[in-house]
Amino acid sequence: MRVALKIAYIGSNYHGSQIQPNVPTVEGELFKALKELEIIKDPKSANFTSSGRTDSGVHAMGQVVAFDTDVPNLAIPRVINSKLPGTIWAWAHSLVPDNFDPRRHAVSRTYRYIMCGEQYDISRIRSASKLLQGTHDFSNFCTNEPGRGTVRTVERIDVRVSGNLTRIDVEANSFLWNMVRKIVTALMMVGSGVRDEEWLEQMLDPDSYEEGMGSAHAYGLVFMDVKYPIPIEWVEDGYAIRRAHERVHDHLVRYRVMADVLEHLLPIVPPSDEI
Repeated sequence: MRVALKIAYIGSNYHGSQIQPNVPTVEGELFKALKELEIIKDPKSANFTSSGRTDSGVHAMGQVVAFDTDVPNLAIPRVINSKLPGTIWAWAHSLVPDNFDPRRHAVSRTYRYIMCGEQYDISRIRSASKLLQGTHDFSNFCTNEPGRGTVRTVERIDVRVSGNLTRIDVEANSFLWNMVRKIVTALMMVGSGVRDEEWLEQMLDPDSYEEGMGSAHAYGLVFMDVKYPIPIEWVEDGYAIRRAHERVHDHLVRYRVMADVLEHLLPIVPPSDEI
């Protein structure tokens, strides 16, 4: 039978989701757990596929993977999580058609970027984000992959403020390599006044204007969700979700403490007349 899982992970210590030799990856840990539990023999024979790759340091809440197994009763989150490190966990599963491919069958994906928004004009960012919606050639907003088309349809960009943080949700039919992080860079440039909307419109016309642009930091990016044309009947695992909350809480405590520690490591700023 073919089983699909929803996977979440904290990507800080992984070299992306896709398996690579000699470095820790999300798929590497997942393959190890599935083989140890004898749920699959190897990824190839199990026809293992995922809904998309994430880069080094990028996180996920709604990554979808699918594989064939002879023991679907074991292919459930609470069993699989027993063999996974604390930074990766499955939280829902579903029996899916034999031909289900999480990547090819997806109709849209949503990413969220979280950044400190204190130094940006949010109204400018919101206005600029409207220009990016729709179907465009995003050549200036990606890391080039030879032979891959660069026209994509951005269905929505939502910009929300939460305290001193800004959350930017981007949904598109598919994404190019580093596309979300470069979109965020462009919006930050407009929001800080370094660039204007006229420049952004030029960036959407790569045939007449080309400019290289850096990617926003990976640590702020989260792969949130994938949509499919036929709804998947996900069975959420309450126990796995409760354990995930405990895992994340431990990380929250650590990072909150570390934020205060870092502030204590900074020397006191002298009065301006002493500089």
